[in-house]
Amino acid sequence: MALLSIHNYLTTYLVFGAMLFSLGIYGLVTRKTLIGMLIAAELMLAGVSINFMAFNRFLAPDPSIGQIFTLFIMAIAAAEAAIGLSIVVAVYRHYKTVDAEELVNLKG
Repeated sequence: MALLSIHNYLTTYLVFGAMLFSLGIYGLVTRKTLIGMLIAAELMLAGVSINFMAFNRFLAPDPSIGQIFTLFIMAIAAAEAAIGLSIVVAVYRHYKTVDAEELVNLKG
């Protein structure tokens, strides 16, 4: 009985993480602005983090493994946001737009 309830809780977390990840992929493909694409990439990283923490909570013998992976993902997400936003600011200063469809010609 306990294994069945653990399986149901794990499935709930995995479905939620997969929904966040797929919403991020959808946003990455459909967004026209670079800022929207960055937000979609953050959603994808959040979905991966939830899946790592769910596996950590329910299946891992050592509870620190999933937490370490999630901390690395959070660090990568913070670096991606900082570098991505600085690139968006630089592109906006040069081209006066952040629309990705208008930035097809990025030659100097």
